[in-house]
Amino acid sequence: MYLEQEISSQPDVLRHLLAEEMSNINAIVQAIREFNPAFVWIAARGTSDNAARYAQYVFGSHARLPVGLATPSLHTLYQSPPDLSRALVLGISQSGQSEDVGQVLIDAQKQGALTVSITNNVDSKMAQTAEHHLHLHAGEELSIAATKTYTAQLTTIAMLAAAIVGNDETQQQLTRLPGYLEQIITELDDLILMSWVERYRYIDHFATIGRGYNYCTAFEINLKIKELCYVTGPAYSEADFLHGPIAIIHSGFPVIAIAPKGKTFHKMLELLDNLHEKQSELLVISNDDAAFTHAQNVMRLPADIPEWLSPIAAVVHGQVFALRLALAKGHDVDKPRGLTKVTVTQ
Repeated sequence: MYLEQEISSQPDVLRHLLAEEMSNINAIVQAIREFNPAFVWIAARGTSDNAARYAQYVFGSHARLPVGLATPSLHTLYQSPPDLSRALVLGISQSGQSEDVGQVLIDAQKQGALTVSITNNVDSKMAQTAEHHLHLHAGEELSIAATKTYTAQLTTIAMLAAAIVGNDETQQQLTRLPGYLEQIITELDDLILMSWVERYRYIDHFATIGRGYNYCTAFEINLKIKELCYVTGPAYSEADFLHGPIAIIHSGFPVIAIAPKGKTFHKMLELLDNLHEKQSELLVISNDDAAFTHAQNVMRLPADIPEWLSPIAAVVHGQVFALRLALAKGHDVDKPRGLTKVTVTQ
């Protein structure tokens, strides 16, 4: 299975990325400082859109830059691009072939914006269009479901934000990322063979919930389960979930909750208590035992991983869960039905 191999390769991918791209990161950060953007604008689709959600929190909390997500249809279908002349505009795409994301970069560059592309293909149109390019160094991804390119995207964003701040502690934390993923994958060797995934073979609905930095993780795990298992369900932040959607919860309703230690932990803990009272089936990703009090199944994060980097590790649990559930359901995990590796939207 290509997918299983690519999940397992992620520590090496991140190790290579950190070694090969840091000098380029520093050059781009110098250009950012000289340009002095008023805000960051990010164009992406699919899995890359979830990486953009991560960037909203990382650039906001570390660099104190306001971050918006582009609406590519304004650039293509409506041909009414917003004023991006004072923006740092990022285009994120694994293949670099998304036409509408590329058009955002083209329009932004015409307006005088500073443009940066993040792709896994240095020869792609997006890589050639942007003023600067960040290469993911992930190697060819043969499985349709993105795994190693997603964690590489998040790591690239984290590298960029850390370099903008210029803080030695955040740089040192980044160097430990491959080790964190190695720890998870080593511990998951047994999880992959465990029978508890069989418990969910016949589920036809679920929900994923995170908050803060792991808002993106809720969406990315949700996407992987939909892509590989053909099961429908919503993804929410803990705060939004309480504003109405919690009404869908009933006895036995499966919820995957991402609740690492950090600023959002106490709110996620309150939600887990609430869901337990409603007799929800709780699958919890955390590095604090208090989050596992009501969990039917536990997925552990490294104890000392910083909250801002936890999405890069937490998503691995979701990738493995989606892989094993798809196999339990008898699906082809490398070629999900109706999907292609590159989706070109306009």
